[in-house]
Amino acid sequence: MSTIARVLTIGACATLAACAPVYVAGPPPYAPFYPPTRMLAVEVGVVEAVRPVVLEGGESGGGAFGGSLLGGLAGSAVGAGAGNAAAIIGGIFLGALAGSAIERDANRRPGLELTLHLDSGRNATIVQADAGEGFRPGDRVRLLSDRGAWRVVR
Repeated sequence: MSTIARVLTIGACATLAACAPVYVAGPPPYAPFYPPTRMLAVEVGVVEAVRPVVLEGGESGGGAFGGSLLGGLAGSAVGAGAGNAAAIIGGIFLGALAGSAIERDANRRPGLELTLHLDSGRNATIVQADAGEGFRPGDRVRLLSDRGAWRVVR
């Protein structure tokens, strides 16, 4: 197999591998909330419970793509003929899995699940990134909202 054919094969396989969905067990990921520069609705209440959680960030596919390229290149150095082609394909597949896992782990961050009792009488549970605010049961807090996005602040 010529070098150009190898590079094209590796590139095509890497592109396909980067598009493959990755299924992860556990709770669904939450997107971070960044308050916009417009008026927000505010409710006031008391923290009833705080539970630490892990927030999973999104995957761009870049980790899988880069991993499959590196795996394919590593596999191209193994064997000859049909064995070389199998090593390239195996390297692409394993590299994509490893790259995707590395990207997913790099995007994880600590978060909090806050259960609130609002002054309006409603209860709410909000999951958000842990910004080191040190919420504890009994704390008076504000619940900011904008078009379905919520954030608890002191």
